[in-house]
Amino acid sequence: MSRFFRAAGDSSSESSSSDEEELYSEEEEEEKAASDAEDSDEEDEDEEDSSSEDEDGNKKSGINKFLRDADSESEESSDEDRGKVVKSAKDKRLEELEGTVKAIENGEKINDWGVISNEYDKLNRQVAKLVQAGNTPKMYIRVVAELEEFMNETIAKQKVSTKKMNATNARGLNAVKQRIKKNNKDYQKDIDAYRADKDAFMESEEEEEPAPKPKKVKPVSGVPQLALDDDDEGFSTVGKGGRTLQFTPESILKHLRTIMESRGKKNTDRTEQIKIMEKLYEVAQTPYQRVRVLLTIISTRFDLSTGVQTFMSQDQWKAAEKEFANLLEVLESNRDLVVVESAEEWEDDDKQPTITPGQKFKIPGSIVSYVERLDDELTRSLQHIDPHTAEYIDRLSDEGALYNNIVRTLLFTETLKKDDSLQVQQDSLNRIVMRRLEHVYFKPAAVVKILEENCWTAIPKSLDSSITPRNKTTDATELVNVLCTYLFINSDGIIRARAMLCQIYFLALHDNYYKARDMMLMSHLQETINAFDVHSQILFNRTLVQVGLCAFRAGLVYEAQTTLQEICGSGRQKELLAQGVMIQRYNQVSPEQERLERQRQLPFHMHINLELLECVYLTCSMLLEIPLLAQTGSSPDIKKRVISKTYRRMLEYHERQIFTGPPENTRDHVMQASKALAAGEWKKATEFIHSIKIWELMAKPESIKTMLSEQIQEEGLRTYLFTYAPFYDTLSVTTLSSMFELSKRKVAAIVSKMISHEELAAALDQVNSSIIFRKGVELSRLQSLALTLSDKASGLIESNERTLETRTQGTANAFERQGGRGGRGGNRGGQRGGGRGGRGGSSAPRQAGGTQFTGGALGAAVRA
Repeated sequence: MSRFFRAAGDSSSESSSSDEEELYSEEEEEEKAASDAEDSDEEDEDEEDSSSEDEDGNKKSGINKFLRDADSESEESSDEDRGKVVKSAKDKRLEELEGTVKAIENGEKINDWGVISNEYDKLNRQVAKLVQAGNTPKMYIRVVAELEEFMNETIAKQKVSTKKMNATNARGLNAVKQRIKKNNKDYQKDIDAYRADKDAFMESEEEEEPAPKPKKVKPVSGVPQLALDDDDEGFSTVGKGGRTLQFTPESILKHLRTIMESRGKKNTDRTEQIKIMEKLYEVAQTPYQRVRVLLTIISTRFDLSTGVQTFMSQDQWKAAEKEFANLLEVLESNRDLVVVESAEEWEDDDKQPTITPGQKFKIPGSIVSYVERLDDELTRSLQHIDPHTAEYIDRLSDEGALYNNIVRTLLFTETLKKDDSLQVQQDSLNRIVMRRLEHVYFKPAAVVKILEENCWTAIPKSLDSSITPRNKTTDATELVNVLCTYLFINSDGIIRARAMLCQIYFLALHDNYYKARDMMLMSHLQETINAFDVHSQILFNRTLVQVGLCAFRAGLVYEAQTTLQEICGSGRQKELLAQGVMIQRYNQVSPEQERLERQRQLPFHMHINLELLECVYLTCSMLLEIPLLAQTGSSPDIKKRVISKTYRRMLEYHERQIFTGPPENTRDHVMQASKALAAGEWKKATEFIHSIKIWELMAKPESIKTMLSEQIQEEGLRTYLFTYAPFYDTLSVTTLSSMFELSKRKVAAIVSKMISHEELAAALDQVNSSIIFRKGVELSRLQSLALTLSDKASGLIESNERTLETRTQGTANAFERQGGRGGRGGNRGGQRGGGRGGRGGSSAPRQAGGTQFTGGALGAAVRA
């Protein structure tokens, strides 16, 4: 028997059915489920489930509904009356809108502008969905009109009232004030109709036909999308409500307003915005429209590379650079239009502004900020590109176009600065001058000359600069001097300090050591550089290193070593010069700090060769340390007189090696040259130093090698005299001249200098051309150690006395107070103090031995 003919309570027949009937009933259920699935969604919501349970918990099939008796129908009638009410999406949104309107009205009653601001934003989002589905609800027109009136009343009361509004309410009021004026412009016609006759407006039932919905268009915030129209085979751009957008000169400002308001929002398709603005630029007719479109499209391109880990692609950067050049051309050809930061934004999107000839029309924006962002994006891309590829060279070629834009921006800013009515700040002009200087200071003079010539060729001949005239600053030295002098006069703080460092760097790069050194010392930047930002500290380190290299090229070994000591002696050259991140042990640097350090890295073309820097530093240290080691000999004071700890550590490590093979790198060459020089083999030392290939990177390698040969000969002579002076009574100057291949006059000058500095106990016999050594009373090894022990013991006693005085200071003060009152403690304390003074000697602190550090490394170089 089929389930269709069974009653609801026929359990016996159900249990006695055959297998075939069960299979048939299951197939029937599957067919019914398939047919139900093919029905529409609305029918599925209205129909009840095909199976339910009776009061006893037994399942009923859906077909049993037709066989129910009257009693069962009466029992379930109440349940059917309580069925779900199906509402459309539009009705649900209208209910949400009514709830938001009530919340705003409640906020107005209690004057809570924080709630009003939040609900107003929510209201606008809800209306946007309803507008896409049809016309604007009249309830929305009523509430925004009343809210604007209530806002105006509140502002008027605040001006009269002496009681200030709390911070939360004030922020909410300002937020509504900023947004409601712009928002109501789109509905101004309806708002005016409502205010003219409120009752008639609300009772009218005229409804416009809803616009057709675009087909399969995923809405993206702030961007009109492309959709296929039924009547057209192509694509067209559609906006709110599916209406087709038409790009006309009159609608440009409205489109720009929509795009600007969508900046910073999620799900904003900036690429689509750029395409729209490119179309807007094509239809723009007036210079004002072109300027507004260019300002917006450049800002949108910069938004594509938000975040510190990403950089602007080359195509987008070139497009932004081209558009920036077009913007400058429009502004240069239309002098009545100026872009300044202090300008007020044009509010009326329906009406174009009237530009009066002879009067400046201000447009809000910052040309200087745009060119700075272009510069930063180029630097960031160069940081991420492998410098050993052709892509880096190709990217670096864009610097010429950027430099042209920097100079043209400087000319434009100078023009604005001349007009006092524009109130252009001096800071903007200083920033653009500084940018130009930063592209010049580290380049050789020949490169700067080519860069300047190409730049002025690309700039129209009608434009000229009062700071750097067209034909008077083609020389690189003159250009850098003019730019730095202008910043010295018109700026202060960090910009002035950076200008000083740039000029010192440029002078040192072009072998003007003494002027660079004097400027560094007179600036006193070494005393205040720690108070500056990290980028300025990096520039200071680079300048200091460049001054040291300049001193080395000039043959001033001592000055070069003392200048480079602070950077190279630390072992952190990469970090201090922003040319790499050192691998830290034991996780001393957090990931955040490492990320910041990577952002500060300089592009590869601005690097100072670290291998060359290390070679110069070690060579200078060798020329100073080897004679010092020979002079001190086995004296126990040798550790107190260390010029370079880094060099000493490398030398000790090299001496501990059992077997040393041929030199392989720069350090091996210098260490083996040091060993040969200490043994008196100055020719072998010269060969080791000359075989270093890194000297080829310097401008004049042959002159550098000649200078080093002379230095090694002189230091070899001094080392020989220090080592073998105790074994001679007299020594012929001629012999020394032949041994070290120096002239007699040079040998006599070196010996005289050593005698005058009390480095050598001897006298120079000019008649016989010989050196007479004086034999002093030399201490034995035991005596030297005894003196050293006594010095250390006296120092330990002094430190103990100072520690005891610090700990008993409170007790001594108490004794003094008792003595002042006539107690016995005064005499006792005085006796103790006297006894201690007698035992410890004089109470004056001991003077530290050696040369005191004053004025930094360069100060020591000047005193020398």
